[in-house]
Amino acid sequence: MPIAILGTIAIGIIMLTRTLTDYFLRKKMVDKGLVGDDAGELLRTQSESKLSALKWGLIVLSGGIGLMLIDLIPNKENSAMPFGVLATCLSLGFLSYFLIAQKYFKEQ
Repeated sequence: MPIAILGTIAIGIIMLTRTLTDYFLRKKMVDKGLVGDDAGELLRTQSESKLSALKWGLIVLSGGIGLMLIDLIPNKENSAMPFGVLATCLSLGFLSYFLIAQKYFKEQ
C-alpha cells in the first residue's frame, strides 16, 4: 500500500512538472514570436500527452480488473493461470487505448 501511494504521488508530481514546463515553454515561444512550425509541434506533443494519461488510466483500470478476476477465479497452487489472466486484461487495456487513439487521430 505505501508503494502505491508513493507511486501515485510521484506520478502526479512528474505530470504537474511536465505540464508547467510545457506551458512556460509555449508562453516564451509566443512572446518571442515563434508561432510557426515549432509551436505546432509543441501543441501536437501536448495532445499526445492527453492520450498518454488515457493510456495509463486504461492500463491501471484493466490491471485492476485483472487482479479482481484472479481473486474470483479459483486456481491451483503453482498455476500460471493468474499470470495469464493479468496479461490478458492488460493487453485488452492496451488494445482499447490503441483503438481510441487511432479514432482520435483520424478525427484530427
